[in-house]
Amino acid sequence: MAEMISNSVCLMSPDAKKQFRPRITVFHCFNALGDDSFTANANADIKSVKMPCSSIIREVFLLRAFEAGADAVIVLACPEGQCHYVEGNIRAAKRVARMKKLVDEIGLDGRRLNLFNIAPGDKSAAEQIISKTVAELAGMGPNPAA
Repeated sequence: MAEMISNSVCLMSPDAKKQFRPRITVFHCFNALGDDSFTANANADIKSVKMPCSSIIREVFLLRAFEAGADAVIVLACPEGQCHYVEGNIRAAKRVARMKKLVDEIGLDGRRLNLFNIAPGDKSAAEQIISKTVAELAGMGPNPAA
């Protein structure tokens, strides 16, 4: 169905692309989005992980999401300067940036991991981020480690 080549690009047959339904794990701060109703209209299987603050995201959580089969991992945080815990979103951004490099190095493609700052309660922005991620995954294909 899918064939891996040396530069970590996944080649899929047209039939496999039609059947591919991305699995996305979304870590989000309670303050950025209180609930997970933003996942209702997604053309993907979404696993929502609520956190008191995006700063508690750890590298191991991000890796475990990929290990569990996520095709992409998204971290949604409050806008810079608006974190209820002062710099939680900045710490989260630094961790995600480090992990993007590692994910690239291990051949999973760093584009599969992203952090986005969104206004508190902006479900429309979350839906747009998920839609954009689904579109990007259509070109990348499934997680090669799954």
